[in-house]
Amino acid sequence: MDVLSFRDYCLSLPLTEESTPFDETTLVYKIGGKMYACADMIDFGWVAVKCDPDEAIRLREQYEEIGPAYHFNKTHWNGIRTAGDLPDAFIREQIRNSYLLVLRRSVTPRSLREEILRHVEEHGLPE
Repeated sequence: MDVLSFRDYCLSLPLTEESTPFDETTLVYKIGGKMYACADMIDFGWVAVKCDPDEAIRLREQYEEIGPAYHFNKTHWNGIRTAGDLPDAFIREQIRNSYLLVLRRSVTPRSLREEILRHVEEHGLPE
């Protein structure tokens, strides 16, 4: 996966916001003001995604390209090496899972969360 594919996929998810709050090169993607994905647009060596803690451990044990995300809470965030052997579809799946996890657990107010979830249920998410 390259940085443009990463960016395009994140922006294809409903109501995604893009920003660079940390520095000029770190892309951050949020839903309802809560971050679900992050990557450096110059040195696109990794993608950080939020993950259920048990699933994070399972993925780290199963794939050498996945480990705790640098600069993030290691329990809840995985770093995925973009130059490894993982297919783009798998990386998109992890981004999608992160988006849904953040949407279901962190987006407030509840009315916004429910509105977005209804949209997702009706229209689905891009593969």
